[in-house]
Amino acid sequence: MLEKIKKLASDYKDEFIAVRHHIHSNPELSYQEFQTSAFIQQQLTAMDIPFQVLATTGVAGLIKGKNPESRIVALRADMDALPILEENNVDYKSKNNGVMHACGHDVHTTCLLGAAKILQATKDNWEGTVKLIFQPGEEKNPGGASYMIREGVLENPAPEKIFALHVHPGMEVGQFSFRGGMVMASADEIYITIKAKGGHAAAPQYTADTILIASHLIVSLQQIISRNNNPFNPSVLSITSFQGGNTTNVIPSEVKLMGTFRAMNEEWRFQAHELIINQTKLLVAAMGAEADITIDVGYPFVLNNEALCKTAMAKAEEFVGSENVSETELRMGAEDFAYYSHQIPACFFRLGAGNKAKGITSGVHTPTFNIDESAIEQGMGMMAWLAVSS
Repeated sequence: MLEKIKKLASDYKDEFIAVRHHIHSNPELSYQEFQTSAFIQQQLTAMDIPFQVLATTGVAGLIKGKNPESRIVALRADMDALPILEENNVDYKSKNNGVMHACGHDVHTTCLLGAAKILQATKDNWEGTVKLIFQPGEEKNPGGASYMIREGVLENPAPEKIFALHVHPGMEVGQFSFRGGMVMASADEIYITIKAKGGHAAAPQYTADTILIASHLIVSLQQIISRNNNPFNPSVLSITSFQGGNTTNVIPSEVKLMGTFRAMNEEWRFQAHELIINQTKLLVAAMGAEADITIDVGYPFVLNNEALCKTAMAKAEEFVGSENVSETELRMGAEDFAYYSHQIPACFFRLGAGNKAKGITSGVHTPTFNIDESAIEQGMGMMAWLAVSS
């Protein structure tokens, strides 16, 4: 079966590189993936794979092998893009100005479609049912995975395990990495508005200086991590946006801050929320202004099932050789695949997509992100192999 899957992945690679080009050229933002969803539905229809639409643009397909109720495995891909202006000079460059598949979701969707074609072609050779989950909104709270789960994607039939991959340009093409246990962090969004009456820059004594207050607050918030958190507990707080004022001689009446908080411990996560809120309100009040703060609770941490990842790693070694399989590093990035991982045994793994010799090294979420497209053959083959063998 392994050799048959590898042969089909090789046979189909050019077809699905073209699929990737189409998706990459037509990126859509989170929860707006209408054309992408329609394209996926067309592809599944052409493969004679039944499906249903969930969460407006999500698609869930089913492929039944022999004894379809004996085992049920889910494979998931995300399909939304980012608000980034693409700088790559390629024939399949984004046609939607300011929107780009800069995180590889075009690749993820392509690999799942390719795996679907392989699985459909071999369904008389494997046992069970494979559920295909094409999911919207991974890049934006509250995460499309939460909507898909709410609308029943993990029911009727209920998968007993789930797999997903993510491209990694920092790892050479042809390689995979896995990690059991916690592998990615929770992610919460922070929004702070500092308000005072404003005034002339030459007479700061008549108002509260919102710029100065915001500056003190940013420094102070960092101490929540360094002075309250166990240093062996990974956690990150980053203020990423400071908006206030538009001229040299006016102290603005309002300053807005935005940021993100990451953690790998749920108890500490919500304890930190309280510390952030209290610190903000008390410090700002002490300096003569008012503060509005909202913490938009996002994805939990990604929890890979230890036993499932160990099995998947062994299957990957069969697929590409042990020299091409490694352990994924702990990352403070976030993924809404976490929602699935807290419901059923899950394995979220990395697909090598970089090629230093070809200069393909740009990271995700950058305007020059791209992949060595031979990764598509590897990705769709691996997903199909894990679906039938794990």
